[in-house]
Amino acid sequence: MNMQVTNVLAPNPPKTLEETGLSIVMMRDILLKTMFRMNVTLVSEISRIIALPIPVTQDLIHLARGQKLLEATGTLHANSGGEMGFQLADAGKARALDALGQSEYYGAMPVPLDAYREQVKRQSIRNIQMTRQQLTSAMGHLILPDSLLDHLGPAVGSGRSILMYGPPGNGKSSISNGIRDALGDKIYIPRAIEYSGQVITVYDPIVHSAAEASVDDPNSLRRSSNRFDNRYVLCERPTVITGGEL
Repeated sequence: MNMQVTNVLAPNPPKTLEETGLSIVMMRDILLKTMFRMNVTLVSEISRIIALPIPVTQDLIHLARGQKLLEATGTLHANSGGEMGFQLADAGKARALDALGQSEYYGAMPVPLDAYREQVKRQSIRNIQMTRQQLTSAMGHLILPDSLLDHLGPAVGSGRSILMYGPPGNGKSSISNGIRDALGDKIYIPRAIEYSGQVITVYDPIVHSAAEASVDDPNSLRRSSNRFDNRYVLCERPTVITGGEL
């Protein structure tokens, strides 16, 4: 799957608080917990960490200010670009501590489970049209009979698990890795998902290989902010290869 197709699958960034699919209370509490734990004050920093576009982040800050939970720090703490800073008011600190007592999660806003389910369908492996040329190119370093490729094509195209069997050393692992390389596409993994008010972390840098140079690089996030929802991380499609004993 090429990058053009990947862009088509990209989840659109939310333009309003409502488009996040999350409750206002949850977003507000995550904002307060993040500012409390990470001591961030500038809108651009907060936007990067909670993974929402700057306009949406500003709306959330405005809402929290209206509830007397945040207060502007004034130009004293503004950056060279004139960006205004914000800090937790006493009521905001109290609310952040109370929210942390209920859930320690803070940082990137989660993705609702239903939204993630739809994203999974859009980027399903069953939507990939595998060609013989892709298989041949990915396994060019292997000497394989044409009949094997004839069987592999439909098997991979089915989008289901594949069982390979045979004696040790007959190339099962090499062929499996070749199939993974032939797929060669990228998918969007949410940093966290929300279900019934609970937040579950999904993205794990140890397990997932981010396609971006660095998912924590401010410049990278700024470039991607208009391309897709930053609550997701663009990753190489995960592939699980196990032995038959598992």
